[in-house]
Amino acid sequence: VQLVESGGDSVQAGGSLTLSCAVSGYVYDTSCMAWFRQAPGHEREGVARVSTAGYTRYTDSVKGRFTISKAKGGTTTTLYLQMDMLKPEDTATYYCALDRFRCSFAGSDFTYWGQGTQVTVSS
Repeated sequence: VQLVESGGDSVQAGGSLTLSCAVSGYVYDTSCMAWFRQAPGHEREGVARVSTAGYTRYTDSVKGRFTISKAKGGTTTTLYLQMDMLKPEDTATYYCALDRFRCSFAGSDFTYWGQGTQVTVSS
């Protein structure tokens, strides 16, 4: 299973970015997919997640600004994170994660991870 993130960039506060995570090699029908982030000197935190059925959850600090979605095409699935009204405190490396059964904001619950993509928001 391979997860590859893209879309990270440097933007000014108030701007928008869309992150993508291309998933390949995953053969199961059930999955929980999530975005995590980690800023220097901070612990990794769950940002948004989407279950097999499409139910979404967000951490409080991004509610109303971030939107998680997924699209399946053929043998691949792409996870997205639309980020609007970005703030300097959103600066971090963003990771996508996937697990077949578990769905939470605990990183330890996820089996598969991408390599991360950097988001920098300047004031």
